[in-house]
Amino acid sequence: MIASYCTDALADLVAATGELYGQQRSARFFFDAEPQELRWTLRTTDDAISVTIYKFPDVAVSPDLPDSDGTVMWQSTHPRPAFAHAVLEAANTLLREHGEAGYRAKWAMHPFPLGLVQDLGRLHMRDDACGLPHDVPCT
Repeated sequence: MIASYCTDALADLVAATGELYGQQRSARFFFDAEPQELRWTLRTTDDAISVTIYKFPDVAVSPDLPDSDGTVMWQSTHPRPAFAHAVLEAANTLLREHGEAGYRAKWAMHPFPLGLVQDLGRLHMRDDACGLPHDVPCT
């Protein structure tokens, strides 16, 4: 699964994960895969996050289509602490490997979502009993 630089894929994933720490029970976003749409739906129940990724053949027409019109590419459920930790770890790995300038050079249209990563890190450490090491980036 490869996302186009046209969408702010990492920021969308981090933001959607963070949204599930409040009253919101679901979040959705998509990656433009030129010409395909890869639609992510995240749903939370009892501290678990269900992830479903749908594939649509043409992003030019699919945003208004229901999820059921897409093909399920991936479906899984994870404890919220494990999912959030994995998202944070992936973001932090990108930041360590490329730095903010390198990320921007590779992603072109979008900067590294530092504030969103920091926000998710704070929510994760505040609300989740996660025994794994954390590396929340600082400004």
